[in-house]
Amino acid sequence: MKMPGLRYQGVRNIDGPLLFVDGIRGVSFDELVEVRTPQGEERLGQVLDVTADTAVVQVFGGTDALSKAGTQTRFLGTSLGIPVGKEMLGRVFDGLGRPKDGLPPPLSKQRRDVNGAPVNPYAREYPRDFIQTGISSIDLMNTLVRGQKLPIFSGNGLPHNRIAAQIARQAKLLNEDVEFAIVFAAMGVKYDVARFFIDSFEQSGVLNNVAMFLSLADDPSAERLVTPRSALTLAEYLAYEADMHVLVIITDMANYCEALREIATARGEIPSRKGYPGYLYSDLASMYERAGRLRNGAGSITQMPILTMPSDDISHPIPDLTGYITEGQIVLDREMFQRGIYPPVAGLPSLSRLMKDGIGEGRTRADHPRLASQLFAAYSKVKDIRSLASVIGEEELSPVDKLYLKFGEEFEHRLVAQDEFENRSISQSLDLGWEVLRILPRSELLRVSEEDLKQYFDEKEPMAPTLS
Repeated sequence: MKMPGLRYQGVRNIDGPLLFVDGIRGVSFDELVEVRTPQGEERLGQVLDVTADTAVVQVFGGTDALSKAGTQTRFLGTSLGIPVGKEMLGRVFDGLGRPKDGLPPPLSKQRRDVNGAPVNPYAREYPRDFIQTGISSIDLMNTLVRGQKLPIFSGNGLPHNRIAAQIARQAKLLNEDVEFAIVFAAMGVKYDVARFFIDSFEQSGVLNNVAMFLSLADDPSAERLVTPRSALTLAEYLAYEADMHVLVIITDMANYCEALREIATARGEIPSRKGYPGYLYSDLASMYERAGRLRNGAGSITQMPILTMPSDDISHPIPDLTGYITEGQIVLDREMFQRGIYPPVAGLPSLSRLMKDGIGEGRTRADHPRLASQLFAAYSKVKDIRSLASVIGEEELSPVDKLYLKFGEEFEHRLVAQDEFENRSISQSLDLGWEVLRILPRSELLRVSEEDLKQYFDEKEPMAPTLS
């Protein structure tokens, strides 16, 4: 049995953010470790692996100034936890839940393990309630549903940070007077990106409803592995104990996976695809699956993780595995962005698998499912006609095909494109969808009902003057 307070002098090896400590007794996986430098500075660490007499410890503060002979370690007999409470809203923390805004630590007696507790799948409520983001290309075509996990697949240089900030500013539940909060986590971001998010939330007045966990690019990579877990731990408290509805935005999962690969390499693990560890899928699932609603609970957690695809490759292991775990994806298109379209949401690769359960009569509007299907079908045909026009020339196209090209331009520049600070209601987005469909002949609209066409598509007859 491990003796309380026992310190171990010296370590066998220091490799990147890892310490290898020999001669240990009674040490557990995930146990918290106090690491003392030869100069007397104390840092936190966590047990990553343990054998009969050796522990592998990742040091959150980095291993600078540590030496093999002069480093002391003390195993604390508990796992890493953070304080949780509603008073953490409006605050900025580092990846370990320590204040980063110059204010005192939160006065909360509640602490929770950052690894969370698994939820019985039977206890989950199926996600059905619409969340309005104010962005037409999401609300109308790739609807976000309360309790869903819907990632954003982006690329270097694309405006995913601006979209994330816009969603955090504008997201709300319709027709419900409930407490709604945002938990925002950023890993490996530069200081100017972190400042952008803080300023954006302050200027829009939503910061008091946002808790931020920031692990900057110059922070130790080991901290990036804890940052999203700290954010989700607070989100679980707010949702399942304070009965709030929480939207968790995590950026950038690519930086998280790079840190995971770095530490796996330092541990000497056998690499899998692209050098990532073979347990990348289960590691990502351990975070993504912390979203949802409980059957008998009032609160919920909705996740929107953001990841930048290396070389815009959607088949890369990070987006590939993420797509298997989550319920769809919103894909940003570089070609649309280069044409000045914001937000550059790709119409065809984007998908929300739970959209059908969160829209329609009683949730958004009765015509929403059929209108979205018709817009998808028409835009898909636009892609084919554009490919054909690049071969035979636009002048050789049929009159109907030319109308489809015009529809494609209007769809991208009127419906998809909108200002960064424009907050459209779902009714505005739906009406805009019908406006762009009016470019096409009525005979081409086969996915909407006759009642829809009479109510929303046909030109309204002028009202007869009333007799006074």
